[in-house]
Amino acid sequence: MPTPRETILSALHARLSALPATALRGDVLPERVPAEGLLILRDGEPGEPEVTLSPLRYHYQHRAEIEAVVQGADRDAAFDTLTASIGAALAADRTLGGLCDWVEAEAPRPVDLPVEGAGSLKAAIIPVVLHYSTADPLA
Repeated sequence: MPTPRETILSALHARLSALPATALRGDVLPERVPAEGLLILRDGEPGEPEVTLSPLRYHYQHRAEIEAVVQGADRDAAFDTLTASIGAALAADRTLGGLCDWVEAEAPRPVDLPVEGAGSLKAAIIPVVLHYSTADPLA
């Protein structure tokens, strides 16, 4: 049985997989970026939890990361469309079907990355904060 952390990350990946861009989880950047864009979900860091006693609960603000990458002649518009679609997908259900208390994305900081012999990439890391509680930090 998967842990709540893995269940939440899998649900987030499933939400990203519903977008037109290709969504990967924990993979390396492939040689080719699909025309619709590429999203790579990184598991990130759960951080130090707040702890409450009676009942014992660990409250996390887990920081996952989405790497968003586009390539092509109109990469600025494609990047804008891609990031807006991520925001809309997260806003549609801020609890990922009741799996976590709240999901919120932070603003991306885009960069242009030159590629030898091809059009440059526009990429950004989008931090996503997952608020959830568990009874055991390893469960």
